[in-house]
Amino acid sequence: MIVSTRVRLGYGVGSFCTATFGAVPGLLLLFYMTNFLAVPAWLAGLVVAAPKVWDLVVNPLVGRWSDRTVSRMGPRRPWMLAGACTLPPAFAALFAGPPLTGTPAAIYVAAVFLIAATAYALFEVPYKAMPAEMTGDYHERTALLQWRMVFIGAATVVSGIVAPAIVNSQGDGGTLASYRLMGLTVAFVMLAAMLGSFFGTARAPMTGAPEPDGGSLWSQFAVVRGNPSYVWLLALSCTQFLAVGVMLAAGPYFATYVLGDPKATSTLFAALIGPILLTMPLWVKLSKRYDKRGAMLIAGLIFAGGTAAATATPLFGGLFAHLMLLVVGIGFAGAQLLQFSMLADVIAFDAATTGKRRAGVFTGLWTAIESAVSACGALIFGGVLTLGGFVSSDPGRPVAQSDSAITAVLLGQTAVPASIIFLAVLMTFRYRLTAEHVLHDPLESSTSGEIRPSAP
Repeated sequence: MIVSTRVRLGYGVGSFCTATFGAVPGLLLLFYMTNFLAVPAWLAGLVVAAPKVWDLVVNPLVGRWSDRTVSRMGPRRPWMLAGACTLPPAFAALFAGPPLTGTPAAIYVAAVFLIAATAYALFEVPYKAMPAEMTGDYHERTALLQWRMVFIGAATVVSGIVAPAIVNSQGDGGTLASYRLMGLTVAFVMLAAMLGSFFGTARAPMTGAPEPDGGSLWSQFAVVRGNPSYVWLLALSCTQFLAVGVMLAAGPYFATYVLGDPKATSTLFAALIGPILLTMPLWVKLSKRYDKRGAMLIAGLIFAGGTAAATATPLFGGLFAHLMLLVVGIGFAGAQLLQFSMLADVIAFDAATTGKRRAGVFTGLWTAIESAVSACGALIFGGVLTLGGFVSSDPGRPVAQSDSAITAVLLGQTAVPASIIFLAVLMTFRYRLTAEHVLHDPLESSTSGEIRPSAP
């Protein structure tokens, strides 16, 4: 089934929520706490990571609820509307800059981040479930998600360029007031995009609409664990999420202490995100020529190679760093498109072979683990800073960092995430749900009366 351009655009614009909520806290929250709220680096990293444990509970529950929802708006859209009404105010409060420092500030940020994560789950979990239900065509799902990636690229411009620019608009490194302004601005953008997606998907098709799975949540988790294609796809994607989380947390530190220019955070992100807006047609063609798994291998190698090469930035300077981030962006663009297209394949294949609607459970677990693993990137980078001897501060008491601390920043931006991405490349070889499998096995399963899981 071919999805109309209007619905593609309506669906894709919701990715402003996905990209901004993932990228802005990942990029700025750790730096905001260590450099403006005087929170120790290890504690700040823990604050970013700890609320994500809640995602492991709430996201699968939201997925299950959306699977079972019966509404004239469909099973997914009521939950998307609830998220659109609650996430933006929570996000604005996250960067409100209360008159707190140290541990009290860390407690405030952790509590608000927990509320925001819950609101995010209400929108994001059902949103991710929709592509598998909108078309049964293997390659049409990639074409549909191409639009999603274009909007992710545009949203990441807001996250990686506009948000840091607002922060730095009142002086290098920003002020508490500029962080408040940034939080309000991004919250407004998210509200507009989330409502746009809610109304834009009003006429989205539903293919087959299988019956909801009546089993318990734990029994459905058992089904998920027994799906090897899903497990391996989740594992390789988690390693990618972790690497990106480390790089996002390291970005402002890399610009400030390695390149010597806090404002370079914006230009580095421009280099990283530009390829998302330009290379989507290329990755769609590569996925058709080499199948999605082959294209994912290419994307992972480009992603890892550019990240590793950036370790030489102190030798070649800022221009070299930007060029390597451009290479990283090409691989990152392909990896993002392909992992979500492959997730839609796994969900659609499960529905075709079982006749049950479990998309919400699949995407709920996926989103929970994605958020938790991404947040662990900040925890890992906070640990790298601590090992390097990085000293936290507030605007009234700036600190000159040691050479070992600056080296830790460099390695945290380059060598550490590169090692993680290479691991994801190796995991890609274990994924087996190819085009031939998707196109032929559901039919064979239905005619034989057997439900055969993907090969390990």
